[in-house]
Amino acid sequence: MTHWFHRNPLKATAPVAFNYYGVAAGPAASKICSDLRSCRARLLELFTDLSCNPEMMKNAADSYFSLLQGFINSLDESTQESKLRYIQNFKWTDTLQGQVPSAQQDAVFELISMGFNVALWYTKYASRLAGKENITEDEAKEVHRSLKIAAGIFKHLKESQIPKLITPAEKGRDLEARLLEAYVVQCQAEAQEVTIARAIELKHAPGLIAALAYETANFYQKADHTLSSLEPAYSAKWRKYLHLKMCFYTAYAYCYHGQTLLASDKCGEAIRSLQEAEKFYAKAEALCKEYGETKGPGPTVKPSGHLFFRKLGNLVKNTLEKCQRENGFIYFQKIPTEAPQLELKANYGLVEPVPFEFPPTSAHWTPDTLAAFDLTKRPKDDSTKSKPEETVKPVKEPDIKPQKDTGCSIS
Repeated sequence: MTHWFHRNPLKATAPVAFNYYGVAAGPAASKICSDLRSCRARLLELFTDLSCNPEMMKNAADSYFSLLQGFINSLDESTQESKLRYIQNFKWTDTLQGQVPSAQQDAVFELISMGFNVALWYTKYASRLAGKENITEDEAKEVHRSLKIAAGIFKHLKESQIPKLITPAEKGRDLEARLLEAYVVQCQAEAQEVTIARAIELKHAPGLIAALAYETANFYQKADHTLSSLEPAYSAKWRKYLHLKMCFYTAYAYCYHGQTLLASDKCGEAIRSLQEAEKFYAKAEALCKEYGETKGPGPTVKPSGHLFFRKLGNLVKNTLEKCQRENGFIYFQKIPTEAPQLELKANYGLVEPVPFEFPPTSAHWTPDTLAAFDLTKRPKDDSTKSKPEETVKPVKEPDIKPQKDTGCSIS
């Protein structure tokens, strides 16, 4: 079974030459600058390379981040920062606010912004893999793991790196706590979608599937609530996605909870639960249409036409008809006016982010290498600063359309 996930665009950045004429003296310092330039360029290339896999991404990211750490941390592992932390200006756009860039003369800003894009890459890799026809069990596991890795990176940035910035994140920008939290929770929710598909494929108890679906719906609701105070002009499409997924998985929860009730001979309550599933499915269907019509960052698709969506509609319809037939022949139970309360707790299958740490400082950084950078020789007219009028070109991302789904389930 293929999945469909909303994705915001990658962050774009202005080129960085790492040329410090007069400041970087000697071959070791020049080599560090050259390696930083080439490693950064390589990492940026991989973000849009469809042949890139998680191993390639990790190696390229570690190479760049370990070199960049020499601009951030002191070599003696004390709490002091590197003397080079503020030598270079870095400029990055936002996932939601398009080509309007933020700039900071701070290597920590670069570390966080590039780390953010690495996390986004993992979500996009997972999305491409999850949209394949005939997805294999190993590929499903890769989707699950990639989303957990992305959640771990976003969580680490929010908790451990953002507080180190001298200039706090602007409201509504990627590095603000609300947005990072929304990305963490969305990744967890999407990884749980894979868990649910697996549980259905293996015919686990309806009670477990209902509980997982309910927890997943709560994740989507939490992410949506986190974004509720953002400017609708650039958050509306993302929020439509989160809201429709919340309704979709609430419908799933009521559908499978109805099956549990029916197995316990509570046919009247089961019918009421399935009626509630129908209601939330109809809400999700309406939101799918609104999502397709809403302008903003993200893909232009019709999620209601996707098989993962249509399959639930058929399941709700068939299960409700079965309950109504059995109530008419066997149970003759009254249908409650109030929907059953979903107080479901999943004991298995809940997703936690994979813990993340940036790599340590590269061994190429030695006291002699650092000493070769003489900040007293910086020109007064510092050319490392970006000019205000410089524009940052958006990243040209491959246009990936969801492939036709043959109806095979994720396993």
